[in-house]
Amino acid sequence: MAKQPMLKFVTVERSMPEKRSATERNQDFHEIYAEYAAEKAKEQSGRCSQCGVPYCQSHCPLHNNIPDWLRLTAEGRVKEAYELSQLTNTFPEICGRICPQDRLCEGNCVIEQSGHGTVTIGQVEKYLTDTAWEEGWVEPITASEERPESVGIIGAGPGGLAAADMLRRAGVQVTIYDRYDRSGGLMIYGIPGFKLEKDVVMRRNEQLEKGGVEFVMNCDVGKDISFEEIREKHDAVLIATGVYKSRDLQGPGSGAGGIVRAIDYLTASNRKSFGDDVPEFESGELNAEGKRVVVIGGGDTAMDCVRTAVRQGATSVKCLYRRDRQNMPGSQREVDNAEEEGVVFEWLSAPKAFVGDPVTAVKVQQMRLGAPDATGRQTPEEIEGADYDEPADLVIKALGFEPEELPTLWGVEELAVTRWGTIKAEFTTGRTAMDGVYAVGDIVRGASLVVWAIRDGRDAAEAILEDLDGGRQAIAAE
Repeated sequence: MAKQPMLKFVTVERSMPEKRSATERNQDFHEIYAEYAAEKAKEQSGRCSQCGVPYCQSHCPLHNNIPDWLRLTAEGRVKEAYELSQLTNTFPEICGRICPQDRLCEGNCVIEQSGHGTVTIGQVEKYLTDTAWEEGWVEPITASEERPESVGIIGAGPGGLAAADMLRRAGVQVTIYDRYDRSGGLMIYGIPGFKLEKDVVMRRNEQLEKGGVEFVMNCDVGKDISFEEIREKHDAVLIATGVYKSRDLQGPGSGAGGIVRAIDYLTASNRKSFGDDVPEFESGELNAEGKRVVVIGGGDTAMDCVRTAVRQGATSVKCLYRRDRQNMPGSQREVDNAEEEGVVFEWLSAPKAFVGDPVTAVKVQQMRLGAPDATGRQTPEEIEGADYDEPADLVIKALGFEPEELPTLWGVEELAVTRWGTIKAEFTTGRTAMDGVYAVGDIVRGASLVVWAIRDGRDAAEAILEDLDGGRQAIAAE
């Protein structure tokens, strides 16, 4: 056998002290990461083909001018690229982090379609705005002149905040009412911090507050203040509540302990990250540590739950979805990320019943895809005799959200809703049949994306300004 070479250990003299503070280490990491991010942004932007038909732009709900700010980034004109990117997007650093780009801009990139891998548009967008904040390029919210009109916004989620930003820049007085203690909606309590750092959202909240937006938090409309009181206080009202009513499970044992709603589970995790006292987390009720976790659902919320459970130290994490991978509503990129982290997906599987109280197992019914329904989507069908018990200590229901019954909760029966409970409003303006009342985001569309809420908020702000200006002109003409 050949003699193995002897390993030699060489002592390297350090040019820096052995012991360094956490702040210094973080600063070093930040500088190295910033340099890496700049290089990657330039590299990826340079891959844009500047095609004649920018499908990336047309498939962006905000119609961001993606090719042009990619070109500017590739040329090293980062400030100009940022300024262009924020013209059409109130919160580009948030969209860069949480938009399902694989279903929107990146999924429709010509380079991606040709099989060469997409330009990472979302990462470039994130880099541009993070750099802008770092360099002080983000302009504070200021109005060229103050206007006497005021707008009350119900809901501090992305739609309401986007509208508030535009209205304040136009000089309108804005008050936001929200039932929670922090502004941001699902961006704060519904989306995990590993996808959207909370300081990123809080920074925008602070910008709005410094810009003159008044926040009335812990205010539950219909209880703490009536809808009519808000209407009386303001010249216009924008409803941007989102949808928070969780779809529920039926079946034997569905009321057992250990079966929880996704929104409760994610809210507890996010509150804990803020340092809040969360008794349900401490007791283990909403904590996955050391547990066999089963998440039911196939959307982005389900992906947030499984990945949160992994980080909390679950012994196993499985996701049940009644259709196959190709038919799931969530982002395929999120599924890939979850699988890399150890999550097991049980496709064509649905809960049939629950064993034990507290729960010890989910009785899983295996499915197959049958004939298409009215939408063209194949309908899941049970395979007779094909079921089994999946051990579980914590079951998380991530079946989606529905609107609350706002006309009843607020005592406003004239607020028209659809048969699904969403508010009837014009998609392009947010105008409802009630004079001076507008609605945007999920409460109009049903559960949707943050980027669509931002688009709706911006569109509604333009419509409100147009109507307020029309009222001014009418008064002047009298």
